Amino acid sequence: MRSIRAAAVGAVTLSLALTATACGGGSSTGGGSNDAPKTLTYWASNQGASVAVDKQVLQPELDKFQKQTGIKVKLEVVPWPDLLNRILTATTSGQGPDVLNIGNSWSASLQASGALLPWDAKNFDKIGGKSRFVPSALASTGVQGKDPAAVPLYALAYALYYNKKIFADAGISQPPATWDELIADGKKIKARGSSPLGAEGSNVSENIHHIFVFAKQRGVDFFTADGKPNFTDPKVVDAVKAYVDLMAKDQVIPTGDAEYAQNQSVSDFAKGRQAMLLWQSASANLASQGMKGSEYGVAPVPVRSGTPGPGTQINSMAAGINIAVFRNTHNLDGATRFVKFMTSDDEQKILNKAYSSIPAVTSAQNDPAFNTPANTVLKNTLATSAAALPQVSAESQFETTVGTAVKDLFADAAAGRAVTTASVRAALQKAQQQMPAA
Repeated sequence: MRSIRAAAVGAVTLSLALTATACGGGSSTGGGSNDAPKTLTYWASNQGASVAVDKQVLQPELDKFQKQTGIKVKLEVVPWPDLLNRILTATTSGQGPDVLNIGNSWSASLQASGALLPWDAKNFDKIGGKSRFVPSALASTGVQGKDPAAVPLYALAYALYYNKKIFADAGISQPPATWDELIADGKKIKARGSSPLGAEGSNVSENIHHIFVFAKQRGVDFFTADGKPNFTDPKVVDAVKAYVDLMAKDQVIPTGDAEYAQNQSVSDFAKGRQAMLLWQSASANLASQGMKGSEYGVAPVPVRSGTPGPGTQINSMAAGINIAVFRNTHNLDGATRFVKFMTSDDEQKILNKAYSSIPAVTSAQNDPAFNTPANTVLKNTLATSAAALPQVSAESQFETTVGTAVKDLFADAAAGRAVTTASVRAALQKAQQQMPAA
């Protein structure tokens, strides 16, 4: 999921364990009809700097699809704070779009609702097969062992963006490769009067993305193998504390960032007010705010020691956007053709260039546009050191409860209240108690 906006967290406390019958028509192996073969409705997520920018990017492509197929696509770009609410309302009413974008971390939760068309082998064959897609992106499409609820559309990964001038002024010759190096560099930068590292402390999804990585680097997951919350495991507690300690103890994240939730840390970095930023595929966002590509460098997110890779060297969640078909679509064939169009090599190149994301289709990544230094870091991360967030039906509640717990811990740090192992454990225990029964 791209976190350029605050996540839609108000709705995730609604029941996501909806049955397929609660969502209206359709069968367990498909659904939908072809009652309206000449039109489609499409809810697109807000990927650009504004809704208006998204319309400028998408409408020419939708016109192209109409010219090729005779099917008119009615576009609505839905801002991130509204998207999940809108989807959940549609799942309960049965009145949704034909095709929609979802944050990939929602895949398992929405899969459990039964509202989305399952992408079985037959459906995947209609769009060229599963093998076309980046494995880490495909892993974020639903619970392992079940037919995916969606198809990867835009692939994203986290990287460390750093201001070259601030680093040079502080006598730092290369970006930090470990967290200890980042903290040491941050103290040098702070000593020269600059703010070291930006964060979005009030954005619950951003919090989840980072503590997921911190936990992976400690060899632990937030859920057990059978899908039960594991929030109070000592290694999980240590992971959450280590992330919050970047503000509370190490003081490399400024206390003001505890209130950030709406892209402010990106703006601070773009304006030269902060030296480092951990963000998903930020180049287009930075350019839209006037920052030149020559002013910053891009490096892998730090690890505890060594180099990024699998296992305890994971340094990014497999971020991105998936495209799904609403099960009650009245143009099932057209919706499938539209997904095939949007995931074609040509469209993958056009759209991912526009959004500075990485094609979710492996062959489209060969385009020279995706071989820039920044994109090379992102592609390597997706290929070797990114992992999917927990693909469990309660993933959305996990983002809400644990992400909010981290938000509150940042608020404590900003207010000068002690963030201790005991206080972190208590916050995570409270979050675990708020989770639905497995």
